[in-house]
Amino acid sequence: MSLPAALSHYLSHRPQRIALLQHIAEQGSITRAAKAAGLSYKGAWDAIDELNNLAARPLVERSVGGRGGGGARLSEEGQRLLRLYQRLQALQAQVLEAAEDSADLDLLGRLMLQTSARNQLAGTVASVEEDGAHDLVYLDLGGGLHICAAITRESTHRLHLTAGTHVVALMKAGWLAVHDRHTPCDGTANRLPAQVNSIEPTDAGSSEVRMNLPNGQTLCALVDNTTRDTLGLESGAEVAVSFDPGSVLLGRPF
Repeated sequence: MSLPAALSHYLSHRPQRIALLQHIAEQGSITRAAKAAGLSYKGAWDAIDELNNLAARPLVERSVGGRGGGGARLSEEGQRLLRLYQRLQALQAQVLEAAEDSADLDLLGRLMLQTSARNQLAGTVASVEEDGAHDLVYLDLGGGLHICAAITRESTHRLHLTAGTHVVALMKAGWLAVHDRHTPCDGTANRLPAQVNSIEPTDAGSSEVRMNLPNGQTLCALVDNTTRDTLGLESGAEVAVSFDPGSVLLGRPF
């Protein structure tokens, strides 16, 4: 059965994050790679942070400043992933040719959803403990960092979560609170040490604060400008980030 429209769409529409890796490999510049991938400069930085957060080791190595808005290159891990993706593209063409109905492809597209959560941290389930009607799922993020997610028992079973399961923890930027590094917080909350990377004001009386974690992952929080000024937040500031276990959503690869 011929599927020219479906083939054209699925073969020509590469995920932007993978396309960005390709262009970084070719251009060696964040600015030029972002333009080629159809992303804003800020969007490219966000995508790189997400890629590095989700990988076991950073996929992109970067340097700030210089001509072209900063240099960047793929790490050995990033190069390996890109080669794998290129091989998968060839296999994808064969699979699409074997599809019996374009509706099958539409269903696959709905299953492969993107998420609006700004924070996506890859981790491994360390343990699962019952807590009333819910489960507390403890995650190892690497580098000595751990967080807890409170989810329903049904979700634990549906995701088949056991010790050693690889998952992604998702949190919206507005669910994170930023504190002085030495200020205690609610004992039930997750608390991670962080260093402010950048601060960008928004149009809603708040600022987007991007922070580096000690394990190389990053977090993004929305902080009202009064809190920002009270804490004296600036690039390089040592802070603590807290969030409720119930605000942590979990997902896992198929």
